[in-house]
Amino acid sequence: MKNLVLIVTMLLCSTLTYAQKIQEKDVPAPVKNAFQKQYPKVAAVKWTKEKEKFEASFDLSKVDNSVLFDGQGNVLETEVEIQTSQLPAGVLAYIKAQYKQTIKEAAKITDAKGNITYEAEIKGKDLIFDSNGKFIK
Repeated sequence: MKNLVLIVTMLLCSTLTYAQKIQEKDVPAPVKNAFQKQYPKVAAVKWTKEKEKFEASFDLSKVDNSVLFDGQGNVLETEVEIQTSQLPAGVLAYIKAQYKQTIKEAAKITDAKGNITYEAEIKGKDLIFDSNGKFIK
C-alpha cells in the first residue's frame, strides 16, 4: 500500500513538474471522449501532456479539479481542491509542527483504484500525505 501511494505521488509530481500545455485538438479522441462522458457540463478545459499522459484541469461548481488520463482515456487519478479544514487532523498537526505556516491550497487525490492521498501547498512546495494524514513526501 505504501509503495502504491509513493508511486502515485511520484507520478503526480513528475506530471506537474514536466507537463506541457497543449491545445484540445492535440488531445487523442479517446481521452477527449472519456472526459466529455465523465464531465459533460464542463466547457472550459486546460490540457497538459507529460509523456503519454494527459491532464484536464477545469472548474466544477467553482472548485478546481483535474483528471489524469492515459492515452486510451482511462482515468489514472482525479484531484479536487478542498478547504484546509477538510484535511485529516494528522496533516494539520504535521504542518503546524514542521512548518508553522499557513496552507496555501489543499487537494484530495484519488487514484484509479480508489486510494486517497492529500496534498497541501506550503511555501511553494506540495506536501503529500496518505489517507490517514501521515506525511509521505
